[in-house]
Amino acid sequence: MGVNPRNLVGYCGLYCGSCSMYQGKFTKAVQDLRNLLAAYGFDKSYSDLAKWEPAFKNYKEFEGVMDGIVRLFGSCPGCISGGGDPNCLVRVCCKQKARATCAKCAEINNCQVAQGRLQLEELRRIGDMGVDRWADEMKMKSDAGSQPKEGS
Repeated sequence: MGVNPRNLVGYCGLYCGSCSMYQGKFTKAVQDLRNLLAAYGFDKSYSDLAKWEPAFKNYKEFEGVMDGIVRLFGSCPGCISGGGDPNCLVRVCCKQKARATCAKCAEINNCQVAQGRLQLEELRRIGDMGVDRWADEMKMKSDAGSQPKEGS
């Protein structure tokens, strides 16, 4: 059945369904790179390769960075489901005000909490269209491979 698109609307006006973390793209990219490197034996011959390219002396650290990418950016259930920055000031404010987004907040244009963190154009569209209709539109764009506007 899948996830209700409404549950992928971030408090700030981002659509989590089009996010590379939500889609698992970082995990897939790291796994694809690991498979390619293993197919060419880099994981076993990096010390020999360091004779030609000194950067290979740091191969183990590179593997650690790839692990860190997966840990930090590998998966996210979406903002509403607890993903993203747990200390996000926009999330904290919306929860305190019992709002799904900042779209209908009277302070949206002068908000000191959310300076630079809000997707104002998208929040205005959410306010005009309603969160369900906006989320359905974003899901269709995301499913079609069309990237919504920057930050949405």
